Amino acid sequence: MKFEQVLMLGIAALAVSACGGSEPEATSTTPAESTVIEPDTDVAEASSITIPELPALPAISETQFRDYMQTLASDEFEGRAPATAGGRKTVDWLEARMQEMGLKPANGDSYRQDVPLVEITLIPQESNFAITIADGESAVLPYGQESVYWTKRVVEDVSFENSEMVFVGYGVVAPEYGWNDYEGIDVTGKTVVMLVNDPGYATQNPDLFNGNSMTYYGRWTYKYEEAARQGAAAAIVVHQTAPAAYGWGVVEGSWSGPQLDLERPDGGENRVALEGWIQESVAERLFAEAGLDFAQAQKDALSPDFQAVPMTGLSASGKIKNNINRNASQNVAGYIEGATNPDEYILYMAHWDHLGRTFAPIGGGSGNGDTISNGAVDNATGTSGILNIAQSFVDAEKQPDRSILFVAVTAEESGLLGSAYYAEDPLVPFNKTVGGINIDAMLSGGESRDITVIGYGASELEDLLKAAADKRGMYLRPDPEPEKGYFYRSDHVSLAKKGVPMLYSKNGIDLVVGGEPAGEAISENYRANLYHKPADEYSEDWEVGGIMATLEILRDVGGYMAYSDIQPNWYDGNEFRALRHEQMGN
Repeated sequence: MKFEQVLMLGIAALAVSACGGSEPEATSTTPAESTVIEPDTDVAEASSITIPELPALPAISETQFRDYMQTLASDEFEGRAPATAGGRKTVDWLEARMQEMGLKPANGDSYRQDVPLVEITLIPQESNFAITIADGESAVLPYGQESVYWTKRVVEDVSFENSEMVFVGYGVVAPEYGWNDYEGIDVTGKTVVMLVNDPGYATQNPDLFNGNSMTYYGRWTYKYEEAARQGAAAAIVVHQTAPAAYGWGVVEGSWSGPQLDLERPDGGENRVALEGWIQESVAERLFAEAGLDFAQAQKDALSPDFQAVPMTGLSASGKIKNNINRNASQNVAGYIEGATNPDEYILYMAHWDHLGRTFAPIGGGSGNGDTISNGAVDNATGTSGILNIAQSFVDAEKQPDRSILFVAVTAEESGLLGSAYYAEDPLVPFNKTVGGINIDAMLSGGESRDITVIGYGASELEDLLKAAADKRGMYLRPDPEPEKGYFYRSDHVSLAKKGVPMLYSKNGIDLVVGGEPAGEAISENYRANLYHKPADEYSEDWEVGGIMATLEILRDVGGYMAYSDIQPNWYDGNEFRALRHEQMGN
């Protein structure tokens, strides 16, 4: 099978970790009450931002926005999958647009940043994950039904044997919250078992972590990374539907089959040998075998004084057999040079990729049996958006004081890989990146009274957003489902994890014509009928008034930073604030 064909399978399988996954977009759920949102009292006190003056900026062209949208979402671009003919055509087109509008190449004399990709496909028939109990009996956990596992190590064969098992609560080390689930125990060579989400969600205590709002410590990505830092041999997350925000079927469908990742210098050797999920019923059974009560263990894990618990008598062994393929895609980046502080940058980011072609007609597109997932909303809107914001700054009479960088990243649908690569090999140093704005999947619709903030209460960029919205008589709407962690599921989080303040905002749902019912209907239709399907196509009938207003607001947020010397920070208590302070030498 050709790499391009296998790649399509990997993209489809991994899409759960991007663009909100298989769950609804945040704007498709019951919204917060329609009132003007002021920052929380403690947030407001923590903010030190003074809103600067902004020079007049040219309006963003609806005609050009539509033209770019129509092009990117056309069948000619074949769904824009990375490392395919359609993906290469997209990269060529983006480079040409940046060049013709006068953006400077951001990677030396090139607009392109190569992103090496590796695809690892576990062979279930030749792989196994088994638990040995005290009497020496070994039980294989059936792949798919009871467990799903993989490795990030780019090798054909991975194995480990007789690894002692330890329950490490939520698997979190969070100094800013006074929390360390690994304190007092050495898990080197051991298999750690942990809970999904974080203690704030489990208790609904607003004073614990971030209360109902998931922090990065609640994401499975963090838990596997931390287990590797602690020297574990294997890392297992117990699946529970409510705190995970998706059922076991999503786990089984998304982490099996081809898995795309970055080609890292160490070949993934710094990761644990085996990462995986087990069903909650399996966890209950294993805890009982170790003489533990799973329900009580969960309660114990909610205390900052929790101590990791050896699962006495239990050991894990694993064997993984992989097929490996390699290829590459590209991020595309250009910038406007600042007049007085050209070495300081404002970042705009959007992913250009989508799912490409399916192997069999699945309907719902431009005709019966459409095989092209065009990705008009996801994310031709954002890609066209950052290009049109760039055009507005280029056409402005006053050159910005700071430089403005526009990055169209690849492989978001495969697990935020393009932005993750940028985060490991940034074109601009992080301590010179003032702040960033990510644009991902804006829905068509008329103008709204609100603008949605995903991960509301994160950084002072929200103060700038409020100022820009106020000018248009609009209000901020907090993410209506913060417990699902949508803030951690799009490209901006790759930079946030490095400390750079990032904003993720979408057009609102309280429409001027039709109010919230009309906005909710648009969101529900997208979630049910269009999301990650061939039916996500552009139409001249689209109402884009809401998108245009949102783009101009987000342009102004960047403008506030570009035409001043302000330094936005994460709000006090945010998990990324300490990283930023260290980065900036504070």
